[in-house]
Amino acid sequence: MRLELGNIDIKEIRFADKSEIKDGVLYVNQEEVIAQVLEDDLIRDAHLEIAVPGESVRITPVKDVIQPRVKVEGPGGMFPGVISKVDTVGTGKTNVLRGMAVVTCGRIVGFQEGIIDMTGPGAEYTPFSELNNLVLVVEPEDGWKPHDYERAARVAGLKVATYIGELARDLTPDETVVYERANLRESFENYPDLPRVGYVLMLQTQGLLHDTYVYGVDAKQTLTTMISPTEIMDGAIVSGNCVSACDKNTTYHHQNNPVIEDLFKAHGKTLNFVGVIITNENVYLADKMRSSDWSAKLAEYLSLDGVIISQEGFGNPDTDLIMNCKKIEEKGIKTVIITDEYAGQDGKSQSLADADPLADAVITGGNANEVVILPPMERIIGTTDFVDKIAGGHDGSLREDGSIEAELQIITGSTNEMGFNKLSAR
Repeated sequence: MRLELGNIDIKEIRFADKSEIKDGVLYVNQEEVIAQVLEDDLIRDAHLEIAVPGESVRITPVKDVIQPRVKVEGPGGMFPGVISKVDTVGTGKTNVLRGMAVVTCGRIVGFQEGIIDMTGPGAEYTPFSELNNLVLVVEPEDGWKPHDYERAARVAGLKVATYIGELARDLTPDETVVYERANLRESFENYPDLPRVGYVLMLQTQGLLHDTYVYGVDAKQTLTTMISPTEIMDGAIVSGNCVSACDKNTTYHHQNNPVIEDLFKAHGKTLNFVGVIITNENVYLADKMRSSDWSAKLAEYLSLDGVIISQEGFGNPDTDLIMNCKKIEEKGIKTVIITDEYAGQDGKSQSLADADPLADAVITGGNANEVVILPPMERIIGTTDFVDKIAGGHDGSLREDGSIEAELQIITGSTNEMGFNKLSAR
């Protein structure tokens, strides 16, 4: 499969009468965008705001972050099964608006939502402080159920990202990057002496606002399976969960998965990147056993020498992580796991809820219980009404002067378990 990503650099966002992209500036007609969002009867009101790097702005509570893209050549469209028809994506040409994101926020859906600070110490923990952000603030109608509002907010963000991405359809990219993979037979023939490496991507699927969607299907309803890495880059997986903000994989994370990016860079040089196995993180033991059995079975079927496993969430999913690791190792396949830690505010507690001697190669995204002080910001996008309730916060987290004392888990992307963050340890 061959996918060309054409990166179009966005250096600034402005509101204007006409939506277009000129000379690296994104101009947005607010009325056109909001009209699409208000098509959903569950959303009472919505508006757009702009947040740029270095500005004294706090965005909260953050639900999702999405990178606008547009399919310009090849089958399918953006976010298949949700926004576009269910066609297989991952080939052809897709234009990418690099340097910006659509961020959704507003009244709380679940208690595990987050904060993005555009400056100060909080900005140092999240990669999204470095982007030009078009923020969609949504307000639900009264009497909504959380899971219905989550769907409305999720689809609203994807609609806005699709609208913005469409503006880049006829533009010439500033840079084009090609990602290409041969089929298994050709791959083995082309690189007979290189270690065969795969990626097991664990998707949050615990239900009750803890879901991820693959081609529009709730992944907890699926069995462990294989997917092309270029399909993931092309919007096949979208976030639909409200796990703790620090290690939530937003839609932006899936579109820009750094594990996939690094494996492509090493492909044909130091390793043979064979493919991606997606598996779910369920609640019941039988489901965990079934999914991890399939992960190991597929890794063996693909004749892999090594596997990287990334997690989403913590606690209950730690069991899925260790099961996947242990069973794949028992097939004679070396594993490396990427996780984060909940080691207590002093860092002295057990980092994971589960463990095994075979999990002996671990990359950490940091300790989510570390306490940080976030200074007050001049402008708030959204509302700070829920800071004390968001995971990582506590009664009194929001101080009278607008500063916040909380654990790192309150910051969106701070300990991301794909490694898409700024923390680790040696």
